Amino acid sequence: MQFNKTYLLLFLLLFLVEAAIAYYLKDGFIRHTFGDYLVVIMLYLFLKSFIKIKPISASVVVLLIAFAVEFLQLTSFLEYFNLDNNYYAKLILGSTFQISDLLAYTLGVLTIIAIENKRSTLSIFR
Repeated sequence: MQFNKTYLLLFLLLFLVEAAIAYYLKDGFIRHTFGDYLVVIMLYLFLKSFIKIKPISASVVVLLIAFAVEFLQLTSFLEYFNLDNNYYAKLILGSTFQISDLLAYTLGVLTIIAIENKRSTLSIFR
């Protein structure tokens, strides 16, 4: 375990953006697709805030979590846990499977990998 303040600050910033999207936008591309794109980046930043892990490994973990949550939406897991009427559970875990969400998660992770690769090539200047 190793705390990283930069990743945590970026996580908190992205969390505020996601909260604003959820609060102010009830429909559309930004709410449904761009929000999913950002959520994997946000989860990555949270993971990297507390665990020293290689970017590719963290990216795979985040993508697996995102895919697992999305595929759970094919089941009645919210109903099983009596959360089918819980606004926050539906907001966080979702309730409708969408293939486009899987694409948004994948693009988010590819963005993470590209940014981290760019940062590592520029690390000679630090």
